[in-house]
Amino acid sequence: MERTNFEKLKVYQLSERLADEIWNVVLKWHHVAKDTVGKQAIRSSDSIGANIAEGSGRGSLMDNRRFARVARGSLYETKHWLRRAYQRKLLTAKQIESLRSLIDDLTRTLNGYIRSLKPPKP
Repeated sequence: MERTNFEKLKVYQLSERLADEIWNVVLKWHHVAKDTVGKQAIRSSDSIGANIAEGSGRGSLMDNRRFARVARGSLYETKHWLRRAYQRKLLTAKQIESLRSLIDDLTRTLNGYIRSLKPPKP
């Protein structure tokens, strides 16, 4: 099956990596942690890529930019849930460092992607 345009975007690929890493970490948590912080972290991280994909499929630059901004909101929500997880001793310092590196790269790439979606100047 041929990849669609959004699947070729580095920003989308990074969002998938982050979501998959969070999924793999959360699967190892106990029930209460999974059911609270874990589900929220999974949902918010999955939402990053979902919004990038949806925006690219909308067909207009303005819609694409709006959904990319929603993706950035989901990225910040993910950061919140990871902070909560660390404070609650669900994540190790090593796990946080690994996720932080990926989040920093995704943040820079997503901000660049949003900037690239500016309408052309008249």
